[in-house]
Amino acid sequence: MRRDQDKIVTLHPDPAKSGVRIDRWKYDLVRRAILTTVPRRREGYPFRELPAALRGIIPQAQLRRLGSLTWYTVTVKLDLEARGEIERLPGVQPQRLRRVAPARRMKA
Repeated sequence: MRRDQDKIVTLHPDPAKSGVRIDRWKYDLVRRAILTTVPRRREGYPFRELPAALRGIIPQAQLRRLGSLTWYTVTVKLDLEARGEIERLPGVQPQRLRRVAPARRMKA
């Protein structure tokens, strides 16, 4: 397998900004944990609590290999927003997130 095949270029919800290249296993690990944590319920989930919640889901051995959980949480969260899998609740501060129903997702 070529080295660039195990990387993913993330997306950013702001079209003026670009995503970053990260290891696919790290992206997949954090993506699964975020989608497990963030509900579809109307009230959503507080973004500031997300890294702590992921620490409880991701096994310690993988957390050690991952690096900065907070950085990967933000990076993958932005990608999931850009892909229409999660959304920020409009007009809510501090930021809250919810999963988007499959029929409402945008094509990325």
